[in-house]
Amino acid sequence: MTKKILCATDGTEHSAHAVELAATLAARLGARLSICAVNVAHGGARGPLIYAWEDDQVKKVLDSAAAVARQAGAHAVEELALRSREAASAIVQYAEENGFDHIVVGTGDKRGVSRLVLGSVAADVAGRAHCSVTVAR
Repeated sequence: MTKKILCATDGTEHSAHAVELAATLAARLGARLSICAVNVAHGGARGPLIYAWEDDQVKKVLDSAAAVARQAGAHAVEELALRSREAASAIVQYAEENGFDHIVVGTGDKRGVSRLVLGSVAADVAGRAHCSVTVAR
């Protein structure tokens, strides 16, 4: 039985679909919903560690996603700001360490060369996760 759902968002339209689906699932199943945004770090070894977003941008992404989730029927929504060098690893690790039994992520239209070059957080999460993963489109 699903009791804890983790939904990852990056503020894009694709992740908005994931938030709506996760909220609907949480409402129907009576599960707790946590929404996370991973602020990905770049650089570091010989230069400064630089994050993709400023803290206020992360807050804006999370607040917006939480509002969408509440509108879609989720009651108590937790917002989580994670920091990592790799989004998929951060999502999977947080879910496992905190006892989540379902992860919901969105996916874009990456195909062909762009998929090979850019990778896919959704595919990586699905391949690494200890629990069920739903990929929303």
